[in-house]
Parts: sequence; C-alpha cells; structure tokens
Amino acid sequence: MNFILKHKLTIIGLIAGAIAGYLYYHFVGCVSGTCAITSKPWNSTLYGAMMGGLLFNMFKTGKTKKDEH
Repeated sequence: MNFILKHKLTIIGLIAGAIAGYLYYHFVGCVSGTCAITSKPWNSTLYGAMMGGLLFNMFKTGKTKKDEH
C-alpha cells in the first residue's frame, strides 16, 4: 500500500495514458496496418501508458537527501 501512495501520480499517468492510447487507436488508428504503434490496440495502449506515466512522473515532488537534514 505504501508503494501505491508513494507512486500514485505515476500510476494515474499510466492509467490516463493507456486510455488515451487506446482511444487514439480506436478513433485515429492506422488504415494501412503498417504503422508500428497505432496498427494494433496493444501497441497503442502500452505506448500511451508509458508516455502518460513519464509525463505525470515529471510533476512528482519528493524529498531529496539534501532536504532530509
């Protein structure tokens, strides 16, 4: 439970990114099937989750070793 509380912003980003990735696949997608990311729903969803997690993780604040003194 401590892990979830510590990383909740990143987890929210993963979920939001996964939803956005799937919605992009569903509504935009790739007609020809040759697009590496948007040709399959799994690829698009996982890529969106990764980007969402990284994006939300940028806004995470926390204590550094310097702040612990």
